[in-house]
Amino acid sequence: MEYQATIGMEVHAELRTKTKMFCASKNDPDEKHPNINICPVCAGHPGTLPTANEDAIKHVQRVGLALGANVQKFSRFDRKNYFYPDLPKGYQISQYQHPLVFGGELNGIHITRVHLEEDTARLIHNDKNDTLVDFNRAGVPLMELVTEPDLHDAVSARKFCEELQLVLRYLGASDADMEKGQMRCEANISISLLSNPVAKLGTKVEVKNLNSFRAVEEAIEYETERQKKVLEKGEEVMQETRGWDENKKHTFSQRKKESAHDYRYFPEPDLPPMEFSDEYIEVLKATIPELPAQKRARFRGEYGISEQLVETLVRGKNLASFWEKMVSELRGWISEKGVTHPPNPPSLNLREGGEIETKSLFGGRVIEAMKIAANYFTSDLLGLIKEKEILISEILIKPEEFAELIKMIVQGEISSRAAKDVLRHMVEKGGDPSTIVQDKGLGQLSDEKSLEESARKIISQNPNAISDYKKGKTNALQFLVGQVMKETKGAGNPEVIKTLLTRLIGGV
Repeated sequence: MEYQATIGMEVHAELRTKTKMFCASKNDPDEKHPNINICPVCAGHPGTLPTANEDAIKHVQRVGLALGANVQKFSRFDRKNYFYPDLPKGYQISQYQHPLVFGGELNGIHITRVHLEEDTARLIHNDKNDTLVDFNRAGVPLMELVTEPDLHDAVSARKFCEELQLVLRYLGASDADMEKGQMRCEANISISLLSNPVAKLGTKVEVKNLNSFRAVEEAIEYETERQKKVLEKGEEVMQETRGWDENKKHTFSQRKKESAHDYRYFPEPDLPPMEFSDEYIEVLKATIPELPAQKRARFRGEYGISEQLVETLVRGKNLASFWEKMVSELRGWISEKGVTHPPNPPSLNLREGGEIETKSLFGGRVIEAMKIAANYFTSDLLGLIKEKEILISEILIKPEEFAELIKMIVQGEISSRAAKDVLRHMVEKGGDPSTIVQDKGLGQLSDEKSLEESARKIISQNPNAISDYKKGKTNALQFLVGQVMKETKGAGNPEVIKTLLTRLIGGV
């Protein structure tokens, strides 16, 4: 029998604020010392009173606006009652009936709600079978986003979580670092017969402990198969909460799944309800920056670069900034030279191995300088960044200097091989490309008079190749170009050499 999975995601993200959700204790996810950033409020001491963090509220509302959701004009906090060692008060201040945000959409997946609550403390289990509690995280502002059950496969669920992480980072709402626990995903999974799509959905199982995008995909795939096997045995899937074992790559039962009434929600008596005007919401809406989907569309249309490079730039804020500054410099130069750059340039003409076919910018055909820049940015600059294990913000090369190097390549002042060497020097030691080329003697000879002596020498030494070329064997000309390049120690411009040899051979 064929089954279809139905998946809904719950994503928690710790918000980027100076202080915690309901007190003045520091919100520092990088704090290594336990129980440093705590106070009587977040430690749950009797008689303390919470005060809501305005910045956290605005973060959640801006997330809602970025997702095209309905930011509620009325909202309030509720008490969610349950007892667990990581919950100092014996209840959690959360939101139930009146969250800050309803609706919205991301990657075609509909959002049910986005609400705000406080995070729990962190439990640490040591080798002595002791369980220790670190309250530094207790009370940190925590956004929870719940989707509709619109997903039907593990890959789509992973992509949804990846896109949400990008949105949170673009908004500055959260660093959403999954390794640090700043973004935590849970999947609600059920399966039903594919042959009867209108049939009642299967029993929902919640899978927790998904602390990486890979875990999201692997856990959903495993749990879907597990539920299929249960049904094929004629047994029933139990409604429960399961964990994900990253080492064994399987889910395991944790506890019976609670329902909303088990938490005995009621309005938080120590915090007043919140009301927001249309004017307030409009002001917030004006603060929404360009979002990942918008940036993808703009980069495709404006630069005509590959989907791979578009995604690389969208996922790296500093990379995108470097790219746009470099492009701005190149466009200014192209404009000064009177070269019109088409809005959607054609694909690069690449040789085997990724080498770009160079031609003179101001000769017979116009090179797409932006495409050359994309080639060296993707293959060489990003390759060096990966090799050196550094961030784009840490490299010594400036966008203007990278643009200068591209100009030199385009104008034939430097060969492709030399350009790679210059770029490596710029990344490792810094420096202006023109100065590096001059100091290292890497300039490319593009003047026919400077190359003519070497060309005549190669012609005289290779009569067989000359004969073959005159018989129509075009590979012979490439051989001769290579010999002249060798004679000039790689300094000759291959296109100029090719033109020169053609003229000289014709006159032999």
